[in-house]
Amino acid sequence: MKNMKKKAKILVVDDEVIIRESLRDWLSDVGHLVLIAENGPQALEIIQKEKPAVAIVDLVMPGMDGIELLKRAREISPSIEVVIITAYGSIPTAITAMREGAYDYIEKPFCPEKVELLIEKLVEHQRLIEENISLHQKLEERYRFENIIAKSSKMQQVIEVIKVVAKSNATVLITGESGTGKELVARAIHSQSYRKDKPFIAVSCAALPETLLESELFGHEKGAFTGAHAQRKGKFEIANQGSLFLDEIGEMSANIQVHLLRVLEEKEFTRVGGNELVKVDVRVISATNKDVRKAVASGQFREDLYYRLNVVTIELPPLRERKEDIPLLAQHFLKKFAVENQKEISDFSAEATDFLLKYEWPGNVRELENAIERAVILAKNSYIEITDLPQESLTLAHSAPSGKSLEEIEKNHILNILNETGGNYSKAARIMGISRMTLYNKVRAYGLNVNKIDSN
Repeated sequence: MKNMKKKAKILVVDDEVIIRESLRDWLSDVGHLVLIAENGPQALEIIQKEKPAVAIVDLVMPGMDGIELLKRAREISPSIEVVIITAYGSIPTAITAMREGAYDYIEKPFCPEKVELLIEKLVEHQRLIEENISLHQKLEERYRFENIIAKSSKMQQVIEVIKVVAKSNATVLITGESGTGKELVARAIHSQSYRKDKPFIAVSCAALPETLLESELFGHEKGAFTGAHAQRKGKFEIANQGSLFLDEIGEMSANIQVHLLRVLEEKEFTRVGGNELVKVDVRVISATNKDVRKAVASGQFREDLYYRLNVVTIELPPLRERKEDIPLLAQHFLKKFAVENQKEISDFSAEATDFLLKYEWPGNVRELENAIERAVILAKNSYIEITDLPQESLTLAHSAPSGKSLEEIEKNHILNILNETGGNYSKAARIMGISRMTLYNKVRAYGLNVNKIDSN
């Protein structure tokens, strides 16, 4: 038998001595480190201690069967890949195991060459996943700036402006649709400035009514209003010598605008209910998703305040105008939520990636982040499938007939790919970024009538 490209630690679990010892001998001969167990509990102890990359598990065993062992093994070691051993006539049960996350199955009786080939493909599959994760990490490092992940020319221009303006003390107005990352840019400006070791305080001007916002920004004296039992510092005082981020400034009332203008001009203010002047040194960074110029023209926003806030403007493009950033952002969120949810998920299928790139993302980066979080939670495989993504968002009306569900879109897509490849499941699976058995399961589930060709 030929030598493998990469060796692995493999656990063989079978209650039949001849089977587990034969597999151990065959796989050891080609350089793998092979461990053996005769039942589920023994196997779980080995998995806990040795963390094998692969487990070859008999489907039918006394006590704990192969499917139960598969589930419990994944709880202990989420990255482990499981191959099911099944007897002739037990294929439906083996397919059930595939749905539970098994990589593939082998039928008894089996020959060394077939086992070796399967393990070789599995090890190569794991290698590609590891390389893919490493590649995405390197890409993220290359295109990351103060937690802003961007490859597109528009966002690279934004980053260059941040680097320049951060060194100054100028007020900055950040504009852009909701979810584009305005606060992230504000934090990047602060972290690159000489104020970086001082507080960064964020306030949403749309979250509070006028009276509460006034107290939130400027503080209040004891007895200033009902419930004011003690003096309270406002965000301007807390942010002294640092930066204050005012989000959604277009929602400010006329009264608050007057007080804000005075702070910007005089660098002083009085607390609500007080007379003492409080002097502060605060850099103000503001943001809005509205057209403040229209508000100025209509008299809803003070023109003098607008120019005070707008010494430098940074306009953030919507995600639909910087789609080259989507793969990097999606991978970043995938890594983040996979760690948070303790799931071994490393990539997206070709179909899922296609959807991510085609969708318009009206909620921008925030919507993308929420979609990936949901997908990670729902995913059953080591990659995100199209059906894991939010169906209510990813209808892709511009590329699919009106009224069609994701299942219908996927069904038609599978049928088209299989027809294009002449029924070659292996080739079709590679095109779609899924395993051959996953494709086979989907064809059966959708009742598609396709002549199967297994050649590579």
